[in-house]
Amino acid sequence: MPIKIIIPGKPIAKNRPRFARRGKFTVTYSDQETEEGLFILDARQQLKGHELITGPISLIAVFSFERPKSHFGTGRNAGKLKDSAPGIHIKKPDTDNLLKFVKDCLNGIAWKDDSQVYDVRGVKRYSSEPKTEIIITAE
Repeated sequence: MPIKIIIPGKPIAKNRPRFARRGKFTVTYSDQETEEGLFILDARQQLKGHELITGPISLIAVFSFERPKSHFGTGRNAGKLKDSAPGIHIKKPDTDNLLKFVKDCLNGIAWKDDSQVYDVRGVKRYSSEPKTEIIITAE
């Protein structure tokens, strides 16, 4: 039976690692630790009672973004969606980076290692409620 996780809020994409000089040394750090922590905390609460998956996994992630104000009319058309407003979200962030963030956060929480994910589908769309919906199916 598939496991469904819903993380409220704007979907988050994985950032590249950052580098800083510390004297003669260069260190690598992540500037997303807070975002990852909140995502993991929410996912852990929803995964209570589920065992760590050890077999092959199919993953579907739907990333819902809020529409920008420019998609809506003004004046007497305020709140109405313009005819020219796109139906599909094709702006940044990339679907690959969104999926990478989800897979990294759920590694060790939903499954043992993200190498188990053999089938992945990511969809970006517009919605009145920004969120990330994840469906995990163990094969």
